[in-house]
Amino acid sequence: MLRNRTFLIVVPALLVMALLPFGVGGYILGLLTLAFYYAVFAMSWDLLFGFAGEVNFGPSFLIGVGAYTAALLNHYWLWPIPVCLACGALAAVIAGMILAVPALRLSGPYFGLTTLVAVLLLQNVIVLNAGITGGEIGLDLPDVLAVDDTVNYYYAFAFMVVSGGILFGLSRSPVGLILQASGQDAIEAAALGFNVAKHKLVAFCISAFFSGLAGAMLIFYMGTASVGTVVDIAVGVNVIIAAVLGGRRTILGAAIGAIFLIGAGELLRPLGQLATFVVSAVALIVILFFPSGFLGRLLHPEGRE
Repeated sequence: MLRNRTFLIVVPALLVMALLPFGVGGYILGLLTLAFYYAVFAMSWDLLFGFAGEVNFGPSFLIGVGAYTAALLNHYWLWPIPVCLACGALAAVIAGMILAVPALRLSGPYFGLTTLVAVLLLQNVIVLNAGITGGEIGLDLPDVLAVDDTVNYYYAFAFMVVSGGILFGLSRSPVGLILQASGQDAIEAAALGFNVAKHKLVAFCISAFFSGLAGAMLIFYMGTASVGTVVDIAVGVNVIIAAVLGGRRTILGAAIGAIFLIGAGELLRPLGQLATFVVSAVALIVILFFPSGFLGRLLHPEGRE
């Protein structure tokens, strides 16, 4: 029943989004393109938090490493976009492993604090080396994914669908079940013979891969890489809120949360600073009264988790 409900919700939504460019203008397409990349950020974060039970307060660290690696290679050496994307994803995985190996030895809130400090360190490295990285102003890129809004939309849409399919399939695989068991009770999972640390490290690396790749694609869509767009703490906060809004441990719900968050923020833009308050209030209400998130509520309208 769960799979049937998921199918009935997701497939029609994807069909509508696939046909959307034939009925809306470039402004809406641009907004959704950005939302699709954030959807991948949120789905990647949900794999680590929702299943492995590790709260990564610094998703923008992995996003930023992938984005700036690709940006530097393209800006200074004019490497082609596909190679830059692959290097960005690889750099995010390597950085994720370097961060995760010592961080996963910690318990309680210390893992989250470690990831948060990593974001601050990356921000300082970028700002202090402004002559190379562009600092707070940003680094312009000679190449972009496409100049046509529709083409950019379909790039982001296809990337979100493929990434979501892989992450969702992984979450329902034996590896995902082991991660879920490890997140709920690491001691009992270890007693059953599972290597908890190894599976959490794998989850972190997978999350890093998709986060870094999405970050690299985002900057090639925008044509510039800057601290405010890929490394800022606010970016990470939006990713976390999107995943929680959509529904923890659903993967696909994180995409719904990201699209809602980006869309609501833009829709309420005329309210100025009040827009942030309204969106934050809605997020708080959902978290408090509907902890299963949007997708969880759709899958279980009777309120059963």
